[in-house]
Amino acid sequence: MIDLRFLRENPDVVRASQRARGEDPALVDALLAADAARRAAVAAADGLRAEQKALGKKVGKASPDERPALLAHGQELSAKVKEAEAAEHAADAELEAAQRALSNVVQEGAPAGGEDDYIVLDTIGTPREFDFEVKDHLALGEALGLIDMERGAKVSGARFYFLTGYGALLQLGLLQLAAQRATANGFSMMIPPVLVRPEVMQGTGFLGQHAAEVYHLEEDDLYLVGTSEVPLAGYHQGEILDLSAGPKRYAGWSSCFRREAGSYGKDTRGIIRVHQFDKVEMFVYAKPEDADAEHKRLLAWEQDMLAAIEVPYRVIDVAAGDLGSSAARKYDCEAWVPSQGTYRELTSTSNCSTFQARRLNVRYRDENNKPQIAATLNGTLATTRWIVAILENHQQADGSVRVPAALVPFVGTEVLTPSR
Repeated sequence: MIDLRFLRENPDVVRASQRARGEDPALVDALLAADAARRAAVAAADGLRAEQKALGKKVGKASPDERPALLAHGQELSAKVKEAEAAEHAADAELEAAQRALSNVVQEGAPAGGEDDYIVLDTIGTPREFDFEVKDHLALGEALGLIDMERGAKVSGARFYFLTGYGALLQLGLLQLAAQRATANGFSMMIPPVLVRPEVMQGTGFLGQHAAEVYHLEEDDLYLVGTSEVPLAGYHQGEILDLSAGPKRYAGWSSCFRREAGSYGKDTRGIIRVHQFDKVEMFVYAKPEDADAEHKRLLAWEQDMLAAIEVPYRVIDVAAGDLGSSAARKYDCEAWVPSQGTYRELTSTSNCSTFQARRLNVRYRDENNKPQIAATLNGTLATTRWIVAILENHQQADGSVRVPAALVPFVGTEVLTPSR
């Protein structure tokens, strides 16, 4: 949720943010109206409660002749207090609904527009020139005995798969390398639950525009996470953190689940867009004034991992209309995919400012020992999709694939060769 004080003082900034996202600026006015109505309801209820308290003191001092009239007035006042409190609760609910309907305020400098309006910030490496016919990752994966889509579909349906043999070792190696580097950079490794309560999923913003992508277990009223960002955001729900020594950094290793609703016909071949994958996700709690610098650190750590798998990639500043509702700014790293002749997202890092922490009531104490809302950030450090870029960029004319040097100790071989 956005800061109501910021909204009151900067309504035009919030309206501009909504327009940059391609969302309705009228939601700003609806929230302002709900905020004003709630404050009026609170003032009315407080006034009546104060009057009721003063009357109670009068009754205690009243003479026997005065007391009946005062008690009668007290009964009338009690009924009015109950009505005012009911109105206050209703105003609270309307304010919360209006506040949850509004996306985070886009950071100044983020590009306006939609999915295609990103800005390329940097391009690292040059796409390789092949002197043989390039195969896509699925053709390579099947020939090398790494990926089995057919049996994945037989067991679980479309967009499921088995990683087999060295394919499984390749993924485990990626995640283990990410875990080692995260730990070396001061992150605490976590293996979180992959089922979370509604208030945690709601608190991270995934039950808004992304609700159709989330798996829900109705009988248990639990949600399967699409990223360990969700349980890590809920880890300190309702707590006051000590950030005096700097940000708190966690790295979550988990399986992730996405329904991929609305993506039919897109990337149906192979493991680019699937219902289940594994990921190491960085998650940070920071003071708001430290969030921008931390965001750049997360991007640098992502780039360090991409350098380890030796693929060409570019960094983009994601446009406002392509941000999730919680993000104020997002940078993606997109690797070159030779079979498609284009760049595809491998990592994403978002600065969510105080949006998630306000919903989840995660605070820290400032220099005056006063509780303040923390900022949260997240970033991908490795995921199953990286196998796509590794196989395609490191394929060789004989159908084999060179394993990046950083992964050789985990995979156990320097070259993946076709099964005979």
